[in-house]
Amino acid sequence: MSSLKNTKAYLMRLFKSPSKSSLSNFLVSLLVGASFSISGCASLPAVLELNSRLVALDHPTVTNAQGTLSTKNSRNLLITRWKNSHTDLMSMAALEEAATGRPLIAGNKVTLLYDGPQTMAAMMAAIEAAQDHINLETYIFDQDDIGIRFAEMLIARQRAGVQVNIIYDSVGTIGTPQIFFDNMREAGIRLLPFNPVNPMRLVGPWAPNNRDHRKILVVDGSIAFTGGVNISGTYANSSLFRSKERRNTKVGWRDTHIKIEGPAVAALQWIFLNNWMREKSPDLLDSNFFPPLKNVGDKLVRVLASEPGGGNDIYKAYVLAIQEAKKTIHITSAYFVPDASILQALSDAAQRGVEVAIILPSVSDNGLVFHASQSFYAEMMKKGIKIYQLQIAVLHAKTAVIDQVWATVGSTNIDTRSFLHNNEINVVVFGAEFGLAMENAFTEDLRYSVEITSEQWERRPLQNKLKEWFARRLEYWL
Repeated sequence: MSSLKNTKAYLMRLFKSPSKSSLSNFLVSLLVGASFSISGCASLPAVLELNSRLVALDHPTVTNAQGTLSTKNSRNLLITRWKNSHTDLMSMAALEEAATGRPLIAGNKVTLLYDGPQTMAAMMAAIEAAQDHINLETYIFDQDDIGIRFAEMLIARQRAGVQVNIIYDSVGTIGTPQIFFDNMREAGIRLLPFNPVNPMRLVGPWAPNNRDHRKILVVDGSIAFTGGVNISGTYANSSLFRSKERRNTKVGWRDTHIKIEGPAVAALQWIFLNNWMREKSPDLLDSNFFPPLKNVGDKLVRVLASEPGGGNDIYKAYVLAIQEAKKTIHITSAYFVPDASILQALSDAAQRGVEVAIILPSVSDNGLVFHASQSFYAEMMKKGIKIYQLQIAVLHAKTAVIDQVWATVGSTNIDTRSFLHNNEINVVVFGAEFGLAMENAFTEDLRYSVEITSEQWERRPLQNKLKEWFARRLEYWL
């Protein structure tokens, strides 16, 4: 035990992180996972030239509130919706379906939510209006001002007759006192601690390196939220996104979430319920989980979930979109430690003339990941990939927009941990209107970012290079 403490203390000094508790929690997961992993390492699938190896249908499958559309109706819908697109979205969507097996879902309203205060306000409003049930899945649920407000609201709705079910990750909440959750359980809320670190509390096999990183809120089966925002006081303040005021000393984290209404809500509900049942948790009480849903908007989405040992759907969708890019690839990533295939796909895109630009953090809550990410900078810049660092806030968003028509928001970072070890969720939205909104957000973040140049990067201190080398060695576990 003393050796473990000494190792943690040394790494904390070496990788000075703004959030020591976050790094400490990460190291617990890292060291436990590294020490007790059984029979070698899993690996991501070979996806280079994936687009040329897939056999896709002539057009993608489309579902809506009435069910699966006929071949004629789905084709007419897509042609009408995408007729002015400069990208062959029909082929792109069909390839993505061939890779993931997930259909497009039509008839949705998708609202972009920027930063913590806007996201928290929208989620709290939905919780307050709940009449039947609330299903919440989160990586972090802190006992701070925001977490306590959420807990009090959830307890109030439970006592009002609304069934509340919560999945929380055991590593993400390792610093949260157990009494915080016990108080909710005593009020009648059903709680599932995902993959407890303590093997004595497990029902199934012990896999401490596999975490539930999803952020899902489904209310009454009719409204859903997902993205990068956890239940934590770090989101109490705005990152000043699109704000004229830049002198606020309490600047929050920059993150992105979405609110979904329409048929796609059922897909997020299924993901939550499947996770609950797979964890062999207590039975859920009867609720109207799948009420009739109407077509309420014009957004075409694909809901993708991934888990360890699964089909790597989110990973494949990312690679395909990058391989199919014609003009622009704009990525905003909190933790960016690309595997060989993602790095090669981005490099190939830049070499064929696609503008590849990535916004990364200038500060991070995780020092090891921060320096591992920077270990790729020199190689990426040589390939023509532009790298920017956001200056005004701690970046936590996980988004991408490609050719201004393919966009994704979710919980997935571009790293091995997200693609291989975590439960994750991403929503892909096809179409120019949402793509433009995402492009505008990227441009706004770019205004307050600084481009990293090769000349500047070569002059960084030797100590930083050593940190990068060390962190890169732990790439698989980050």
